Amino acid sequence: VLRALQENKISRVGSDKDITVNVRVIAATNKNLTQEIEKGNFREDLYHRLSVIIINVPPLCDRLEDIPLLAQHFNEQICAEYGIPPKVINPDAIEELQKLKWTGNIRELRNVIERLIILCDKQITGNDVKAFVGPVF
Repeated sequence: VLRALQENKISRVGSDKDITVNVRVIAATNKNLTQEIEKGNFREDLYHRLSVIIINVPPLCDRLEDIPLLAQHFNEQICAEYGIPPKVINPDAIEELQKLKWTGNIRELRNVIERLIILCDKQITGNDVKAFVGPVF
């Protein structure tokens, strides 16, 4: 991998011929790679070859202001998949959603919205969020 990234060449196992490649790698992690390098869990030379452009996406718990827009997006998307009209997400439901820890980030939010769509009537309320969204394990 290091050679492919650095020199744009690979060789097949057992072959002495190089094959020129043109690759771009897009990688994502939820780990702090600087800490992982210090612990010896990630190779520093690989990090430097991969870190051409770094895009830091903060976790959902640091972007609570995004929850209303994301909740509405998932509401429309999931209801379209189910062939039903979108539900109304009340402001108190958004407030309750913003109180949660969101350790599962966007995937967890999508799953919670889907659960609320399945279990709630035409409107999703703050009480619905309290009733159907349990503690994070």
